[in-house]
Amino acid sequence: MTTLHCCLIFSTLLFATGLAAALARSSGILVLLGIELMLNAANINFIAFWRFSPHSDASAGVMFVLFSIAVAAAEAAVGLALVIAIYRHQKSIRLQEAVVLKG
Repeated sequence: MTTLHCCLIFSTLLFATGLAAALARSSGILVLLGIELMLNAANINFIAFWRFSPHSDASAGVMFVLFSIAVAAAEAAVGLALVIAIYRHQKSIRLQEAVVLKG
């Protein structure tokens, strides 16, 4: 098994773990954690395909990953702000209780 296959299998397992965490949890924080795991799996794919491509001297893969990390940081900031806003209004971060969001 090549190193690329090992990276892809690891990325698949990480993505599946993140997807299971995002779909099975009721806490907003754990759902955000699952989404972050899925984004990290995508970053591993970007780096693996960049590293093992025939033209790995270009920095396109690294630029994709840096852009993805910036998007993930913005997503985490907005997500945590939403969780804090829901907690202030409802005193709970359970997603089942956040069906009505009134101001």
